[in-house]
Amino acid sequence: MKIVKPIAALLLLCMTTAVLSAQRIKLLEGNLSPLKSEKTIYTEFTFDNMKVGKYDKEADYVRDKTAEYNKKEAGKGDKWAQSWVDDRTDRFKPKFNDLFTKEIGMSIDNHAKYTLIYKTTFTEPGYNIAISRKNASTNAEVWIVETHNKDKVIAKLSVTRAEGRMAFGMDFDTGARLAEAYAIAGREVAEFIKKNW
Repeated sequence: MKIVKPIAALLLLCMTTAVLSAQRIKLLEGNLSPLKSEKTIYTEFTFDNMKVGKYDKEADYVRDKTAEYNKKEAGKGDKWAQSWVDDRTDRFKPKFNDLFTKEIGMSIDNHAKYTLIYKTTFTEPGYNIAISRKNASTNAEVWIVETHNKDKVIAKLSVTRAEGRMAFGMDFDTGARLAEAYAIAGREVAEFIKKNW
């Protein structure tokens, strides 16, 4: 019985920490109700003018990280830089779409009436060096627009601190950590839309 109380207290602390660190989603403008009757949606992702970690410009981060990795091993930085870009379509978009569609009950279709544009404004790549770690996270604006007239904005949301990490700390790869951040964002954005349409 003496062991159960400390374990329960630890679990409560972990749950409280998870709630406090959870992402925040806000409706900035517009109305989500037009989505309620839709069975399909399309998604797009942009990374324009994105800040990364302590860097105001993504290009500066990529330059420095590429040089750092190339210094350790010839070509490693160039490979990393290519993955940094490729992960957007190979990992982030599929992870977001998977959890978003499961939660909201829609399918992805490029002929859908509405398009969700996930505009990443900030990325924290995080790190995991076994003895120390920092979760990856992203901030974004989400615009819901008419697919055939993208100037027609239905709603805008802000997503702050969508955090990602893998179970058992097995996320030594930057892309893996960030993919989980996009997965969590997809699920939470879908939940927010459903609660507010």
